[in-house]
Amino acid sequence: MLRHSSTIHQPNLFGTDLLMQLDVNDPLLQLADAIPWQEFDEAFSIHYTKSTGAPSKPIRLLFGLLILKQLENLSDESVVLQWKRNPYYQAFCGMKEFQQKLPCHSTELVHFRKRLGVPGMERIFQMSVGLHGESALEDVVHVDTTVQEKNITYPTDSKLAIKIINRLNKIAKSHGISQREHFH
Repeated sequence: MLRHSSTIHQPNLFGTDLLMQLDVNDPLLQLADAIPWQEFDEAFSIHYTKSTGAPSKPIRLLFGLLILKQLENLSDESVVLQWKRNPYYQAFCGMKEFQQKLPCHSTELVHFRKRLGVPGMERIFQMSVGLHGESALEDVVHVDTTVQEKNITYPTDSKLAIKIINRLNKIAKSHGISQREHFH
C-alpha cells in the first residue's frame, strides 16, 4: 500500500522542529530544496498499490537514501545506520522530527531499486545531471584510469603456471621429446 510523503512543512506545536535546529545553508539541505520530490513521488507511485499490503515507506525516504548512498559512497547498511545518526540526512529525506530508530531495513533499498528498474534509475540519473546544469555538458571528458586494475600476472598466479606448462609442452613436442605425462 502506498504511503505518500508530506510536502508541506508545518511546525510542530509540541515537538522540536528538525529544520529549525539545522543550518539552512548546509549543502545537503540546499540540495533537498533543489530536488523535485513531488515529481518522483508521482512517477514512482505507479509501482505501488493503493490499498493492498502493508503500508510502504515514503518514496522520498527511500529515494533520499539512494541519493545519500551515492553521494557519500556508502553501502546500503551504512546509509541506513548513518541516517539514524545524522539529522541532516533525516531532514534531507523529509523528516520533520528527529527519529531515533532506523528508517528501514537495508534490504528495502534493494527491493526499491528492483521496483524502480532501469527506467527509474535512469530518471534519477537524469535529474542529477539536470541539477548540474551547463557544467554537466562538457565538450571533453577526462577519464582518470589510475584506479583501474592493472594487467599484471604475479608469480603466484595459477594462470601463469598453466601458461608455462603449456609452453614447455609445446617446446617438447617441437623438439620431438616424448614425455611420460602431459600436464594440462
